[in-house]
Amino acid sequence: MQQAVPTRDEIEQLVAVTDRMRAGIEHVVTGRTELVRTTLAVLLAEGHLLLEDVPGVGKTTLAKALARTIDCSVGRVQFTPDLLPSDLTGVNIYRAQTNEFEFRPGPVFAHVVIGDEINRASPKTQSALLECMQEAQATIDGRTYRLPRPFLVVATQNPVEMEGTYPLPEAQRDRFMARLTVGYPSVESELDMLDLQETADPLAELRAVTDAAQVGAMIDVTRRLFASPAVKRYVVDLVGATRAESGLRLGASPRAAIQLLRAAKGLAALDGRDHVLPDDVQKLAPAVLAHRLLPSTESRLSGRSTESIVADLVAAVPVPATAGAVRERRAFG
Repeated sequence: MQQAVPTRDEIEQLVAVTDRMRAGIEHVVTGRTELVRTTLAVLLAEGHLLLEDVPGVGKTTLAKALARTIDCSVGRVQFTPDLLPSDLTGVNIYRAQTNEFEFRPGPVFAHVVIGDEINRASPKTQSALLECMQEAQATIDGRTYRLPRPFLVVATQNPVEMEGTYPLPEAQRDRFMARLTVGYPSVESELDMLDLQETADPLAELRAVTDAAQVGAMIDVTRRLFASPAVKRYVVDLVGATRAESGLRLGASPRAAIQLLRAAKGLAALDGRDHVLPDDVQKLAPAVLAHRLLPSTESRLSGRSTESIVADLVAAVPVPATAGAVRERRAFG
């Protein structure tokens, strides 16, 4: 049964909270407005985020800033080649005094898990996150433990051509709702950063503006946003186009369609709307789809990236003609 579309008050409260979160994060990560907006959209969509770029551009800082704005538990993992799966999920320890095993939870048992340089760990350790990210649970020694809600993994990785890195398995990449590239800041933003950090650490001054319970409520509100049949068909057509694209040897999965629609709802919520527009889908398509695709040999040899392929498909797939009517019907007031 379709749940009721959020009320004006629910949307306004969500926007007020996320605006405060955005302002706090942008005070730390200057000049990255769209990056921060997409990060918050993934949070509202209850997804996981992969930040990829060279060292030193602020990937971990962004993850920490997001965690600092929420009064919740935070797990921090520094991925290294010798990290074991049990170092993430936890381990059972035998207590001789009680003649019983005691479970000691790992860092994944937190609302926000920051995984730094995830592709420096072995594929076996990387894959330990699969069950956690998809099902919000961890199975240790045959017993299943539920993870807290909300549960968000923000992982950073260096480009795979850097020394000491392992490429993420396809199944692992597919669990991340979006992959974002941080990039270098503009000259003005970098100057602002130098001024801010000359005498103090803005991250240390950042204070929580919400808590885990309220974030969970905002996620529920976002899930209830209206997506018309035309917009849903547009999502399916866009994802389906990746499977027919000759420049790809692996297209996007049905999971990609689900996550693209959820992410689009997150972006719509940030804009204070109770409905999804094709524009929301188009803006997030590269971030949500590109990392799930495998280019053909011809594409790799010609230097054609999966991001450019998705951009071409967004330009080619027809936009629903009913988009204007959808906006008019679902608008407040």
